Amino acid sequence: MTDLTLGRSPLHDRHAALGAKFAPFGGWEMPLEYAGGGVLKEHTAVREAVGVFDVSHLGKATVRGPGAAEFVNACFTNDLTRIKPGKAQYTLCCADNGGVVDDVQTYLYGDDHVFLMPNAANAAEVIRRLREAAPPPVTVTDEHRDYGVLAVQGPRSADLVAALDLPTGHEYMSFVEAPLRGTRIVVCRTGYTGEHGYELVIPWSATVEVWDELLRAGEPYGVRPAGLAARDTLRTEMGYPLHGQDLSLDITPVQARAPWAVGWSKPAFWGREALLAERAAGPRRLLWGLEALDRGIPRPHMAVRRGDLTVGEVTSGTFSPTRRIGIALALLDTAAGLGAGEEVAVDVRGRPARMRVVKPPFVQNATR
Repeated sequence: MTDLTLGRSPLHDRHAALGAKFAPFGGWEMPLEYAGGGVLKEHTAVREAVGVFDVSHLGKATVRGPGAAEFVNACFTNDLTRIKPGKAQYTLCCADNGGVVDDVQTYLYGDDHVFLMPNAANAAEVIRRLREAAPPPVTVTDEHRDYGVLAVQGPRSADLVAALDLPTGHEYMSFVEAPLRGTRIVVCRTGYTGEHGYELVIPWSATVEVWDELLRAGEPYGVRPAGLAARDTLRTEMGYPLHGQDLSLDITPVQARAPWAVGWSKPAFWGREALLAERAAGPRRLLWGLEALDRGIPRPHMAVRRGDLTVGEVTSGTFSPTRRIGIALALLDTAAGLGAGEEVAVDVRGRPARMRVVKPPFVQNATR
C-alpha cells in the first residue's frame, strides 16, 4: 500500500517504470535500487563508469538580503569567509549543546544570496531555526519542491555532463549556471560518492526531461540509474557521515572527526561554546573505521567489544562492494585507548566478528 504522507520525487513514475524498489527515506518515497541491476551493479557503475542518482528529496532553501552571507556564517559552523562567490562549502547546523541538527551544503552566490541544501528529514528544522534568527530584511525561503537534484557520479561523469553541452571544467566544490534546452541549471562539482562527479540543480518541472537525456546520452559511457542503497555503500566506503547515524543531536562534529568543518576562530556560530569546551577537554568517544577480518558484516547499533568490555557501537555498517569485505564506522570510547591497527570484535547477531580499527576512507578518494 502506498503511504500518501510521503513526498514523491518528480521522477517517481520514471523510477517505477525502471522497476525500482521503493522505501521511505527522510519523509520521501525514494528508489533503493533498480531491477536488472541491484546494489552491486549500481555501485560498480559509479566506481568504474557513471551512475545517476535522483536526490530531489534533499532540502533546498535560499537566504537573501543585505548581510545574508554574514548571517549564515554566524549560524553554521564552517567559515563562509574562506570561500568566494561561486564556491560551495560543507558545514554543520549545531544545537547549543554541540550536537548536530544537520549537515548542510552551502552555495555562496554573494554577500546577499546563499543557497542551502540540507537533508530531507531535517530541512524544515534547519529552515525554522534560520527564520527565527534572521534579522530583517534577511529572508529565508523554503524551496524544497522548486528544484529537482540529480547526482551524476563516476569517472565518466564529465563525459556525460559534457554530452548535454553543460560545463564540466570548474574546480571541485564550485558551481556554475548554464542553459539546457532553455532551462537554467546549476552545475555543482560536488557529490557524496568519492568519485569525480556533479550535482545538477534543476527546476522541478524540467527534472524528468534532464533525467531522460542523461540516461540516453550516457549509454556509450555505461550509465546506470543508481538508488539510495548504492549511495549508502559508496559514501560508507569513503567514510562520509550520514546524519542520523554518524552525526546527530547526540554526536558532535568533534566526536565525528569533523573539526575541519568548524571555523574555530569565528566569534559566533550555534553550539560554539559547547564545541570549544569539548575540543579542549577531548571527546569521550571518537569515530573510527572498522574493516572485517572474517565474514562478518557489521550493521548500525551493533556493539563493539575488546575482550569482555564493550568499547563502542557501530553507527554505519555494510558490505563493501569494492573491497569485498564488511566495513563500518563506529563510535569508540576514547578511554579504551584504541588506535589504528588494533583488533576488536563486533557482535553480529550474537557471534563475535573480528574487525580491525582503521582510519577511513576504505577506498582511494577520486573526488577531485
